[in-house]
Amino acid sequence: MKLIAAVAQTATVLFDTAATVAKAESLMAEAAARGARVLVFPEAFIGGYPKGADFHIFIGARTPEGRQDFKKYYDAAVTLDGPEIAQLAQAAGQHQLHVCIGIIERDGGTLYCTAVYLGPDGSVLGHHRKLMPTALERLVWGQGDGSTLRAVDTPYGKLGAVICWENYMPALRMAMYQQRVALYCAPTADDRDTWISTLQHIAMEGRCFVLSSCQHLRRAQFPMDAMHNRLPEAPDTVLMRGGSCIIGPLGQVLAGPVYGEDALLTAEIDLDDIARAQMDFDPVGHYARPDVFQLAVNTAPQHAVLAAPGATAQI
Repeated sequence: MKLIAAVAQTATVLFDTAATVAKAESLMAEAAARGARVLVFPEAFIGGYPKGADFHIFIGARTPEGRQDFKKYYDAAVTLDGPEIAQLAQAAGQHQLHVCIGIIERDGGTLYCTAVYLGPDGSVLGHHRKLMPTALERLVWGQGDGSTLRAVDTPYGKLGAVICWENYMPALRMAMYQQRVALYCAPTADDRDTWISTLQHIAMEGRCFVLSSCQHLRRAQFPMDAMHNRLPEAPDTVLMRGGSCIIGPLGQVLAGPVYGEDALLTAEIDLDDIARAQMDFDPVGHYARPDVFQLAVNTAPQHAVLAAPGATAQI
């Protein structure tokens, strides 16, 4: 089976969630017009990736200014059952697309870096919360749990997302391979040259198609008066240069990488290439050694408060 896959490379409209949703809808329409059936957006596209922000966080201290920055960021986030996700799902249905889109998810007082899966029937198929935020991300994003590791079914095989540096977690990759992910989405904020070699390794290791999307974000789109930013103030300073691409299951680059500009990349992919690639390597099949190595994955939701067995009181 052949289909056209697409990845979007562009920036969030910072602190204007409605405008960012509209931008996503426009890109869905463009991708569909080019024949795409699958579209991947960058990490934290709805809500924004605050590249260069520090939220005035110090060990042992916070500041009122930093709390105000966080409140602004919190207000730009969305809920899974909110109108923004419903609007995006409707657009995916209108354009008959499977979509993986990065959001900043608000749940109570916690923000999560989340990938949401939307279906061509206009439904929300599922979501994945980033398990391990990196470095300062940990101070503004919560950690996901294993309950959101499940990939979703599509007519083209399983589709699942592993977000940014989660891709450096070997056990997480194996958990995805075990589900036979065919369309491995890697929304990211990593725009380094080394990211491409990482994606090629994953494609070859998992014998899957890898679709990676990163923002193209310049300093003028993240002005100091919007939020304190430690990076240079010249308007043309590139905060994220992109590098979005599509990789085949033998590591071949099918589209991209593109740097320094907005882009909508597409590639025709042949899903039969997966079986051809698995002839000599299947990481959870004939090339596995479960007698030596086994992986246990806890997929139970984790809750801070549990009702005692047999309790009748509502919590």
